[in-house]
Amino acid sequence: MTSSPLNQPLLVLTNVPEAELAERLSRQLVEQQLAACVNILPAVTSIYRWADKIEQASEIPLLIKTTQARYGEVERAILAAHPYDVPEIIIVPVAGGLPSYLQWMRDETAAPLQT
Repeated sequence: MTSSPLNQPLLVLTNVPEAELAERLSRQLVEQQLAACVNILPAVTSIYRWADKIEQASEIPLLIKTTQARYGEVERAILAAHPYDVPEIIIVPVAGGLPSYLQWMRDETAAPLQT
């Protein structure tokens, strides 16, 4: 099971503009088994160029632990909930880690059985 590319653990990074959205999105991803865990980090200041202007915003980073198999659904959930035109969504493949933790990630994000 673990050799399939779809079982590849991923870390998905995104930032949201407010705590309520961070908590709601994180809970949704875990409840729907799209993520095994989401870490909500303290607010950070982001400085970036948008529409030819330098912008500054307070954002809340989310570290989303999922698998390649669930990534498409994670992306769609972020896009549906996010107020930005182009939200940050970055995938970081997990090259290794504690085998039992990585298996837990796979188990928690396995598609629910259809009844």
